[in-house]
Amino acid sequence: MANSSQSYSNHAQYNPLYHYFTSPLALVFLVWSLTRFFKNPGYDTTYFLIGALAMFGVVSVSRLSPLRAQDRLIRLEEQLRYQRVLPAALAEQAAATFSPRHYIALRFAGDAELAGLVQNVIANPGLKGKEIKQQITNWRADTFRV
Repeated sequence: MANSSQSYSNHAQYNPLYHYFTSPLALVFLVWSLTRFFKNPGYDTTYFLIGALAMFGVVSVSRLSPLRAQDRLIRLEEQLRYQRVLPAALAEQAAATFSPRHYIALRFAGDAELAGLVQNVIANPGLKGKEIKQQITNWRADTFRV
């Protein structure tokens, strides 16, 4: 992301090649193959359907696997940050309570407001990432996310 000043309204990132070309094309191919298969079942339409399912699976996994790896790294980075910034008891309580989505949402919070947000999430563990991000006032940019 070229703009290092992030907020809730502009933090989402899109990969144009994936989001606007590859993924829609794989979905169109899958729908087209399904339509052909149900209109005219046969060996050739079955092969196209199997190929479309495989292609859609590969396209999906090629996006989700790196995101999953990044989520693990974010969780580790945030746990290390919590040990450095937060009181030990609060960091331990966060480690016992938080799910990966909590760490991922709180990575945008600045050090000054982190303790208050962590306490709020511990008190309300059902908060979704979107709700947590909306509470952040001083955003730390995360420009490395793909």
